[in-house]
Order: sequence, then structure tokens, then C-alpha cells
Amino acid sequence: MQAGNAHYRLDSDLPTTLAVFPLTAALLLPGGRMPLNIFEPRYLQMIDDAMSGSRLIGMIQPSLDGNLRPDGEPALCPVGCIGRITSLAETGDGRYLISLQGVCRFRITQELLVKTPFRQCKIASFAADLNEDKAGAEVDRPALLKAFRTYLQANELEADWESVSRADNAILVNALSMMAPYGAAEKQALLEAPDLKTRAETLIAITEMALARENEDFGSSLQ
Repeated sequence: MQAGNAHYRLDSDLPTTLAVFPLTAALLLPGGRMPLNIFEPRYLQMIDDAMSGSRLIGMIQPSLDGNLRPDGEPALCPVGCIGRITSLAETGDGRYLISLQGVCRFRITQELLVKTPFRQCKIASFAADLNEDKAGAEVDRPALLKAFRTYLQANELEADWESVSRADNAILVNALSMMAPYGAAEKQALLEAPDLKTRAETLIAITEMALARENEDFGSSLQ
């Protein structure tokens, strides 16, 4: 896996301790790109710390059940994705505009007691994400594109179909998963899918359910 100028080939190339950025309904996947507007002081410090070291942070969602720690901070989902900061711009008003590129998923093994204002965890990386996903050949691309096209038409949205046609299966599935306007639970299901084929099937199923709900709502509005 290449992210920016760095290559990650082995589990030993990845950290065992990682600063994490909890963000609801935000999905980063291996190879994907995510723009972020950083403005909270603790996360500005987190970015400064990452830029002085590995340039890696962990994107993760707050726990889906809404549980809180004793200090009022949200509990975390068990699985997130390591992202490398590939670009950073200062806005002049105290914010950072950064771009993250997904490296691989991770599972939290322990949240650490730290003095930094941002949270840090011990992690176990999904090292298999660093290798080319052979399940890409098994993705039902026509079914995926059909669901995507139907969703766009139902919501009167457009797509760059030339770019879509050029994208390989891994890029297509992960990009559509990240862009899809679904909620936190759906995003977490897409993140935790064991392989690309399963992620594509999950995305198709979620999209078909969303279309069915929209049709039901439309039918109800006519009654």
C-alpha cells in the first residue's frame, strides 16, 4: 500500500500506538482519500504531533450505542482506519485543511491513559489490507453500478461516469462506500466488511434498502 510518499508493506511498518480522531458517520477505507477541516485545539495539536512523526492518525467513529466514558467522552467503535496526512494547508484563521489517505484498518486493543488532550490507543492493524485485494475480481460490478445508477436517478444526482468506468473494482467499491450518504451504523458495517466482495454486497444491500424506503415514503405521500 502506498499513501503519499510512504510505502506500507508489512505489519511492522505500522504503529502499535495511534492517536485517534472520533468522527460520526465518517468513513475512511484503505486507499481512499478524505478531506478534513481541523479546528478544535486538541485536534490541531494532534495534527502537529502527527506531522512531526509518522504523519499517521486513526479515523474512528464514536460508539454506535451512544455510551460515554466516566469523563463524558464517547466510547469508541472497535474498528477504525489508519490514515496518512498527505497534504496540509493553514487557513490563516487557526484551522488546518488536511487530506488523509487510508492505509489499513485497525482494531483497538486498549485505550491509553495519556496526558495529551487527544486520545491514543494501542491497536492491532489489519495487515491484510496492505496487500492487493484479490476479492476485487469477485465483485459483482454490474449489480453495484445498477444500484448506484438507480440511487442517483432517484435522488436527481449526477456522476462522472467516465471516471467510474476507468476505476478498478477496489477503488470503485471503496470510493462509493465513502461517498454514500448513509448513517453511522451503515458506515461501520461497510468498514468492518471482511473483504472487498462482502463490502460491495453490503453496499448494494444498503442502497437497495434505502431505495425501497424512499419508494414507500413516496407512496405514502400520495395516499
